[in-house]
Amino acid sequence: MQAVSVLLVTHDDALWQHWRQLDQAAWQPVRGKGLPDLGHWRDQGNTLVLLDSGLPNLPSWTDAQWADHFSGLKVVVATMRTSDDEGKQVLAAGASGYAHAYSPAQALGTILQTVDSGSVWLGPTLLARLLRDIDLHIPQQSNWTQGLTQREQEVAERAAKGHSNQAIAESLSITERTVRAHLSAVFEKLAVTDRLMLALKVHGIQS
Repeated sequence: MQAVSVLLVTHDDALWQHWRQLDQAAWQPVRGKGLPDLGHWRDQGNTLVLLDSGLPNLPSWTDAQWADHFSGLKVVVATMRTSDDEGKQVLAAGASGYAHAYSPAQALGTILQTVDSGSVWLGPTLLARLLRDIDLHIPQQSNWTQGLTQREQEVAERAAKGHSNQAIAESLSITERTVRAHLSAVFEKLAVTDRLMLALKVHGIQS
């Protein structure tokens, strides 16, 4: 399997050395030092980026110019101190992921792989919060249940609301292993890859 090129944008030499610990068999790291490098990366036909939120003079995450910076790219924003509020702003700005800058190299690889495959990466607390917000503000659709068993519907509905596997297992008096099995079946039947996509499907945001 060919290594995937990933642009690692940071002015911090220590962080760059940490990010370089990514598995060289899977990733081909290229260093960038500022936002202009995102445009050059896109022009070269590349898409995957890990961006240090600590770069000097970055615009606010609510600034409209992020749409141009992120256009055509799959960007994971990495921060020294994660915050659910900042994470929501980062995703609204067009990023594909939000993570701690000093996540272990193996975890960073998983994050990059997830985003490179077209999914969104979120920490568990931010994901749960977003799912609760979706459930609170958007009514569920009725047609998403077609093809699912009653128990799969029950598991899917709770997962779409942000409930953990443990909470789902306790509420339905089943094991976490059974919850995972049901979720795997639900993901396959509904053609989704994660809980966020499941929530969007349940609420009719994604067809």
